[in-house]
Amino acid sequence: MKHLTEFVADHKQDTGCGIFAVCSAHPLVLEAAIRHARAAESILLIEATSNQVDQYGGYTGMTPADFRGFVEQMADDHQFPRDQLILGGDHLGPNRWQNAPAEEAMAQAEELIRHYVTAGFKKIHLDCSMSCADDPVPLTDEIVAKRAARLALIAEQTRKEQYGSSDLVYVIGTEVPVPGGAHETLSTLAVTSPPAAKATLEAHRHAFEQQGLSDLWPRIIGLVVQPGVEFDHTHVIDYQPEKSLALSQMIEEFDTMVFEAHSTDYQTPLALRQLVQHHFAILKVGPALTFALREALFSLAAIEQELQPAHQRSGLRDVLENVMQEQPEYWQHHYHGNGEQRRLARGYSYSDRIRYYWPDQDIDKAYSKLIENLEDESIPLPLISQYLPLQYVKVREGLFAATPHELIIDHIQDVLRQYHAACLGTSPSN
Repeated sequence: MKHLTEFVADHKQDTGCGIFAVCSAHPLVLEAAIRHARAAESILLIEATSNQVDQYGGYTGMTPADFRGFVEQMADDHQFPRDQLILGGDHLGPNRWQNAPAEEAMAQAEELIRHYVTAGFKKIHLDCSMSCADDPVPLTDEIVAKRAARLALIAEQTRKEQYGSSDLVYVIGTEVPVPGGAHETLSTLAVTSPPAAKATLEAHRHAFEQQGLSDLWPRIIGLVVQPGVEFDHTHVIDYQPEKSLALSQMIEEFDTMVFEAHSTDYQTPLALRQLVQHHFAILKVGPALTFALREALFSLAAIEQELQPAHQRSGLRDVLENVMQEQPEYWQHHYHGNGEQRRLARGYSYSDRIRYYWPDQDIDKAYSKLIENLEDESIPLPLISQYLPLQYVKVREGLFAATPHELIIDHIQDVLRQYHAACLGTSPSN
């Protein structure tokens, strides 16, 4: 808690101070983040979402305790101090069970909260904004806040049972569109109005008082709003400061709170810096990191095609496409259009539904074969220049070896450097 509450206090004194959260469970993304934070000697905030990690395993197959163990072991392997690592839970609420009646969904959400808190997650985003099977659409602020307070009570009780007191910090509210990417046309995207943000805060303050949680309020460090940033499959809405000026000024009334900005993936370095300066001081990034991972792997697959005869290649691109066709549940409701448009989206969409498929056994086998093929001989520098030009410059400067693993890690870190720089108020550097 101390790192995060001090960060908020620092931001109130210096608006150039921010923090970013890595929202991914992919091992290569987490390794890249840990190694970057170690080199930068910085705090690292890693968050798991309620669809990735839950009491049943989520789509990663990991419970919160599993995820914590996995991340901490990786931190140990790369000599990153555990006391510099913060774990957060994102969109914790009934999202996974919204097709069930509200009481059933909330009972599942309570158990979800217990697992996250018991596992040692310290930053808890309470999100009860989604309607369940027997709910009105949309929910009122009062219903959302009442349910969030109900989950906060469970979190506080669970933490106090463990340690006698609670050191959890909380984030409330949700962005528009709902978690999972834009489901509306980006042209209709609207910045949260200051009255709407204040109404959310007031509803939550009242609900927390009703649960006897007034003392918890200073530990609510973030409010999720829509600052006017979003992306769909092929487009990005960039931050426009003039549209969120009134909203930005509103949070200045609250000494212990900043805004948390979701869907900041693919924003320009300038936009990221401006977001932090305008009190959207907690930046969430997820799909952009696995998108960068995918870019690196597709580039390596192209290099492999130049170096290996057909019968020895990994076939990663084909294996990935075949598995996504055979198991369409993670993309078919998101990608639309004709067959060619959906094929392109499966491979290249900003929403990066590919991230759900990397754990697949056949895909992982193809990935391992790709790495093995490219480790057997030195990758010619001209091919690195052709397919990974930013990494080529660094390899030529001797910053790292031209192994497939290091090329992937550095390509992911190019995204992390942009966020790190934005949170320091500087320009990205190598």
